[in-house]
Amino acid sequence: MSEELTKRQQEILDYLRMAHRRTGIMPSTREIQHYFGFASQTAAMSHLRVLERKGVIQRLPGKARAVVFPEDLDRADMIDVPIYGQIAAGMGQDAEPDPEGSIALDAAAFGVSGRNKTFALRVRGDSMIDAHICNGDTVILEAREPRRGDVVAALIDGETTLKRYVMKDGQPYLQAENEDFPDLVPVCELVIQGVMVALLRQSA
Repeated sequence: MSEELTKRQQEILDYLRMAHRRTGIMPSTREIQHYFGFASQTAAMSHLRVLERKGVIQRLPGKARAVVFPEDLDRADMIDVPIYGQIAAGMGQDAEPDPEGSIALDAAAFGVSGRNKTFALRVRGDSMIDAHICNGDTVILEAREPRRGDVVAALIDGETTLKRYVMKDGQPYLQAENEDFPDLVPVCELVIQGVMVALLRQSA
């Protein structure tokens, strides 16, 4: 039986549930700090430790956002998706390392099969806005062969980018979803690293 929560602890638990339901991502300790006006992240972490002790959340060590609800641990379709960094939705650019670790996702709700390697990337840039993929979004991808029209993370001539995979006269190229950006035609190399299967958006 879980211990009774104080008013503030219940407010934090409600915020965790609201943020996770809205965005699919648990808020970080910095976001908790800012939302409640705490003086430091340490205060947010202390509250999380108390909530964990009282049995209403569980935390996975070494990961900034790895807070889960005990009832979710009983669901076989919860998976831990690693965040590999940022990807340019603009001109090609190497992905950057990301310190946030991973995202806990309901595989069934997000249409993730679990049969293929699954990973997440932060979107940077506006070349895919007409496909409703915006700067700051998080895309969930599976490592599998793309179909024509899929949105993919791709390595093209040594640089990574997020674009739509299209074919013309039997030759693949990458199409932007913003008329201000050119399509990308490989000169030497086009390697598809992942196919987008879901999109997460942080609310303002």
